[in-house]
Amino acid sequence: MEHRYSLINIEDKLKSLTQFSGSSGTIFYGSDRIYAFPRELERTLAKCEESGGELNVDHFLEAQRHTKTITLQSGTLIFIDPSASVDERTLTFLGDQLEEEIQLTTIFDNISRASVTISSNLNLKALLGKVMSLTEELLNNEVSAVMLADPLKKELYWEVSRGDKSEFFEGKQTLPLGKGIAGNVALTGEAVLLNDVHQDPRWDASYDEKTGFRTRSMICVPIKFHDKILGIIEIINKKEGDFTSRDLRVLEVLAAQTGAAIENATIHGQLEEAFEELKVLDKAKERVINHLSHELKTPLALVSGVFERIARDLKKAHIEGMERTINRGQRNVNRLLDLQYKIDDILNQRPVEEKDKILSIIEDAASFVEELKEDIPGHDAGILERISSRIESLFRTEEVRVEKINLDDFLDELCDEAISSMRERDLAIIRNFPKDLTLSMDRGVLEKSFLGILKNAIENTPDEGKIEITASSNNGEIRIEVRDYGVGITEQNKKMIFGGFFHTQDTQLYSSKRPYEFNAGGTGSDLLRIKSLSERFGFSVTFESIRCRFIPTDNDQCSGKISTCQFITDKSECFSSGGSRFSLTFPAIRTENSSSVSS
Repeated sequence: MEHRYSLINIEDKLKSLTQFSGSSGTIFYGSDRIYAFPRELERTLAKCEESGGELNVDHFLEAQRHTKTITLQSGTLIFIDPSASVDERTLTFLGDQLEEEIQLTTIFDNISRASVTISSNLNLKALLGKVMSLTEELLNNEVSAVMLADPLKKELYWEVSRGDKSEFFEGKQTLPLGKGIAGNVALTGEAVLLNDVHQDPRWDASYDEKTGFRTRSMICVPIKFHDKILGIIEIINKKEGDFTSRDLRVLEVLAAQTGAAIENATIHGQLEEAFEELKVLDKAKERVINHLSHELKTPLALVSGVFERIARDLKKAHIEGMERTINRGQRNVNRLLDLQYKIDDILNQRPVEEKDKILSIIEDAASFVEELKEDIPGHDAGILERISSRIESLFRTEEVRVEKINLDDFLDELCDEAISSMRERDLAIIRNFPKDLTLSMDRGVLEKSFLGILKNAIENTPDEGKIEITASSNNGEIRIEVRDYGVGITEQNKKMIFGGFFHTQDTQLYSSKRPYEFNAGGTGSDLLRIKSLSERFGFSVTFESIRCRFIPTDNDQCSGKISTCQFITDKSECFSSGGSRFSLTFPAIRTENSSSVSS
């Protein structure tokens, strides 16, 4: 017969009681079932229950020569034919021992079950409410409270209070550390058990005077986590009898579990607050970037046009010596235009529904302006023409054109373009593209994505290094992989690599050079742009990276050329020291996407 108590085996306990009392058998009626020893007695009682229930069990007991019944708080203990040498006081003592063990294991079982609920609850109020319910259930007290410590103000405040007059403490009443019993427990970290609080010199009666409540007895224990005192739990006025040392120990066990749970709940709350703040900041960042992107469009176009016109006029006037200055200015304008295009791609990741609503509003506005132009002559019509042109320039989009692309020719052409852009850089671009491998995709999206990861690889690989590019197909799924043997990415930076406008170099070492130069820096927008495109067009971008073991932190710099590296004597050592692998994976079945790409 199995038992429901975790710390004691009822069968073994009944066996001991039977032997000690010299009985022929012992029965215990618990709250949920009947336990008996020996086995024959257990089987007999089981048959009685099956045949007629409790009545037949009573008939069985009446048929015994002599029985002695001991009433316990948790049930009834019956000795069958106890030895004449064992008096009633001894049998009562044996019953009290069984009751004490049952009570102890019941408390343990309740705490064990409750600990799961306590530790898994990340809402502080709900967590402490559960603790209060548990103390009342286990310790039978009138009032319970949790007070948490404010280390800056050096005081306790009532976080949860239950019982008579507890509404007085709902307004965040406070208690200085060191004042009263609770204040002293929080200050010293030592628990207190008092069955007459008025005999203790630390007792502060002011709260009883304010509320009209009368405190008689109390247990107060500190709530700790890693020796840090977080607050106290106090229980007041045992409903029956006095508080015991066992009550104190039970409350200390609850306080220990509560300390870890409070710390978890506090950290969870702080993380939620930080997450909400980050969402607000991210939204603000998006708005700023969106605003800057639109504001850059017209000025950049005008500045670019001015440079082109100056260059033409200088050439016509045969004025020499300004070419380098004009070219430098035009090159920097082109860099800003390139950044603006990337920002457009990133911002276009917003949900299609939202974008459709925005475009609908813009189209309605544009149509309205066109109608007005027909009815309003002269100067006002010119203004409307400018408004119309402005709307068109800001929100012009081109439809996605999904087509079958021969990857061998397409990737070869992009690799040649990248090599041309590298200028004097000394890098081996190793290609492995199978013939007749095709992919249905928008050509512009694929070009931006592939060139983005290839450019990233080139800028992070020192001269005399190599980059391997492969394209493959597996069960219809197509993967394009770019592997470099460069400096790699630190563990911390791996978490933020797709975060946007993030560069992996230490800020003090950062500089924005020409694209494709080693350590070119840049804006950090390429990978965010690729991530946005992948989410929008249904492919995935993944990466693996190992930071070069010779330059493990962002503060460490690579010389930029393998032969000048002070840590190695051979290229193979560089190739095995670190690097990154970025992959674009396109699913086997693709459907045409009705989204649009920024022009």
